[in-house]
Amino acid sequence: MSSAAIATALCLPFSSSHSAKSYSKKYVRGGFGVFAMYGEEGALVDKKSPWLTIFNVEDPRSKVPQCKGKFLDVNTALEVARYDIQYCDWKARQDVLTIMLLHEKVVEVLNPLARDYKSIGTMKKELADLQGELTQAHKQVHISEARVSAALDKLAHMEALVNDKLLQDQNTAETDCLSSSTSMPIRSLDTVKSNPSRRNLNVSGPVQHYSDHLKNFWYPVAFSSDLKDDTMIPIDCFEEPWVIFRGKDGKPGCVQNTCAHRACPLHLGSVNDGRIQCPYHGWEYTTDGKCEKMPSTRLLNVKLKALPCFEQEGMIWIWPGDDPPEATLPSLLPPPGFQIHAEIVMELPVEHGLLLDNLLDLAHAPFTHTSTFAKGWSVPSLVKFLTPESGLQGYWDPYPIDMEFRPPCMVLSTIGISKPGKLEGQSTKQCSTHLHQLHVCLPSSRQKTRLLYRMSLDFAPLLKHIPFMQYLWRHFAEQVLNEDLRLVIGQQDRMINGANIWNLPVAYDKLGVRYRIWRDAVERGAKQLPFSE
Repeated sequence: MSSAAIATALCLPFSSSHSAKSYSKKYVRGGFGVFAMYGEEGALVDKKSPWLTIFNVEDPRSKVPQCKGKFLDVNTALEVARYDIQYCDWKARQDVLTIMLLHEKVVEVLNPLARDYKSIGTMKKELADLQGELTQAHKQVHISEARVSAALDKLAHMEALVNDKLLQDQNTAETDCLSSSTSMPIRSLDTVKSNPSRRNLNVSGPVQHYSDHLKNFWYPVAFSSDLKDDTMIPIDCFEEPWVIFRGKDGKPGCVQNTCAHRACPLHLGSVNDGRIQCPYHGWEYTTDGKCEKMPSTRLLNVKLKALPCFEQEGMIWIWPGDDPPEATLPSLLPPPGFQIHAEIVMELPVEHGLLLDNLLDLAHAPFTHTSTFAKGWSVPSLVKFLTPESGLQGYWDPYPIDMEFRPPCMVLSTIGISKPGKLEGQSTKQCSTHLHQLHVCLPSSRQKTRLLYRMSLDFAPLLKHIPFMQYLWRHFAEQVLNEDLRLVIGQQDRMINGANIWNLPVAYDKLGVRYRIWRDAVERGAKQLPFSE
C-alpha cells in the first residue's frame, strides 16, 4: 500500500466555524449540495457544501463498455468488471451522501430558530419522516457495501487469471526468441549480471526463522480504542500466539494464548473481573499470567508466559524479546496540528519485510495504483529519494512526500495534497493541506503480517463527525492495498522458490535498501546498527 494512499479523497476546503448569528438552509441543485446562508442582514448567499467534494464523482453509467458479439475476450471482460467496480463505488458514495443530507435535514428541523414558525406537532412529524428515510438509507448502504465487496472479489479473480495467462504467453515467447538466436541475448544477460559496479542484496528463498535479536524491540500490536474492559485481542507475533486484555486496574496485559491445562485457545473464552477465563474448564488468568482460579479442583501454582505490555498514545505495545525492555517507548503520534481520522487493522498473507519494502517505495505508484490515488499521474523522467547520508528518513522528488522508516517495523509519511488525486509542489512545506500516515507491520509469522494503519489530517475536522466515515476510509485503504497485494504475494511465491527480490536495486530504491541493510545487521547481532544517527 503506497504512502500516498487515500490522498485521492482528501482535499476538502472545510470551514470549521460559522457566524454565531447565522443559520443555514440546504438545497440540492443538479446533483450538488448547496448551502443557503442567512446572515445578520437576512442576505442569502449560496455556496457549495464544503464536504461534498469527496462525492463529486462522475456518474459512470455513461461509460458502459460496448460489447460486440455474443462472447467477450479477456480484455473486454476485465473492462466490464472494472466498470462494475466503478458503478458500485459511485452508488456507495451516493448512499452515504443521502444519509449525510438527511442528517443535515434533522439538524435543520431541530434548529432553535425553526421553532418560531413551526409547531411541535409539525416538527415531530418531520422528524418521524426523516427517521424512516434514514433507516431505509442505512439499509441501502449495507447493500452497496456487499456489492462493492463482491465486485472486488470478482475483479481480483479475473485479473489473476489474465495475469497468469499473460505470464505464460510471455515466457513462451521468450523461450522461442532465445532458441532462434542464442548468442547475443545470452551475452547481454551475462553483461547485466556481471556488472560489478551495481550493488545488490540477496533476499531469496524461504524466510528463515526470526532471529532473537529482532525480537528485542517494542512492537505496537493494537489500538487502545479496540481493547475494551471486557474484550480481548488475539494476535500472533513471531509465530507465537498471544492474547491481550485489560486487568482490574484497566491496564493491558499480554499472555500466552494457550491454557496451561489442556492447551485450549484462551481468546475463545471471556474476560471476567480483569481475568481471562478459559472456555474449556474455567481456569482464570491475570494479566501477568498467574492462574487464580481452577473450578472443581484444588488450586495449583500455575503461571503462563507473559510479555511486558504497556499502553501509550492510543496504542498497545509489547516486548517479545528476552533482553530487558528499553525504558522508553517511541512516540508515533502525528505532528502538531493533525487530528486522527481513522485507525484500521488488517491481517495480510505476506511476510512483513516484503510489505515494508512496498511501503518504502513510491516509484511504483503510477504503474500499480492506476485505479485509485495515482489514476492519471504522469510518469516522471526521474524519481529520487533524498535522505541524509546516515539516516532512515527523507523526502521524495518530484512528489511532495516526507517518509521515514522507524525501527523495527513502522513507516511514517506526510503527504502534501491540494486537489483530489493530485500532488503539487516540490516539498510538503509548499502544500497547504497534508495527510499523515502510520503503517505498523507486525511480524505475525513468516508469511503473515498484522498491519496497523492510522490516518491523520491537518484540515477538514468536520469529517470526524460524519456518520459511517470510518467505513469509507476502510474502503479506500482496502482498494489501494489490494492493488499492492497481488504483486507482493507474487513476489513472495517467487522468493520462496529461489528468486532474489532485490536483485537489481536502482536509485529510487534507496530507503528500501537501507531497511534491508539495517535488518540484516540486527539479525546478525551487530553491536553498532547502521543508520542509527
